[in-house]
Amino acid sequence: MPFQVAVCGPRHCTPQDEQHAREVGRLLARADATVICGGGIGVMAAVAAGAHAEGGLVIGVRPGDTAADADPHLSAVIVTNLGEARNAVIVWSADAVIAIGGSWGTLSEIALAKRRGTIPVITLGGWTITDHHGNPLTDDTIRASTPQDAVTHALNHRS
Repeated sequence: MPFQVAVCGPRHCTPQDEQHAREVGRLLARADATVICGGGIGVMAAVAAGAHAEGGLVIGVRPGDTAADADPHLSAVIVTNLGEARNAVIVWSADAVIAIGGSWGTLSEIALAKRRGTIPVITLGGWTITDHHGNPLTDDTIRASTPQDAVTHALNHRS
């Protein structure tokens, strides 16, 4: 069974998030991991391009009822017509989740992965979630400092 890593992040991302996502994609492909992403622009396009450049397998899970707007670097597209609910499909299909940067959609994917409770969730930039006292709510969320660090943490959970 292939090891599948969901890479989540904003469609309107920073140049640093885009650079990180591209490198994460490259590293995951080199490790023979399947990349699952939303299949659109921003972080999704960057991770797809990085994995594609290394000959990796990239699955895009689209929110609408067509694949017409899917990134061209995807190996396969899943059309869901689920809107943002497709985020659950992405995280439930993964053996690990890497979240790069931060947006509301990215936060929902982190939350869904944390609620799932059985897979590692790694963040690279972006969200830090705290309670009303400022204490971290996600003690077991892994905060990576580099793309290599994020991928290493994800791959450490291979069976």
